[in-house]
Amino acid sequence: MKTLIGIVVGVVLFATTVFAQSPEIYSSDGKYLGNLNSNPYDPNSISNPYGRYGNPYSPDSINNPYGKYGNPYSPYSPHNPYATGANRVRQGW
Repeated sequence: MKTLIGIVVGVVLFATTVFAQSPEIYSSDGKYLGNLNSNPYDPNSISNPYGRYGNPYSPDSINNPYGKYGNPYSPYSPHNPYATGANRVRQGW
């Protein structure tokens, strides 16, 4: 019985790890801004310096200090502590 419970718990933990998705960030105007994770190989990660959402030169990146979503003075940027609209984080399931 203990072995069966151990196997079930192991399978559940493995399944949640394998099928887990990263949280997603959205701007206050509803635009998808990428996955919140530290995976530099995820094409949608804000940590991928070559991807659309992590590249410091991409207009859709929060890492672009001159873009709409990365500029510290923009109302849509998570880097602006005085922004009127808050960005939203959603668990990506």
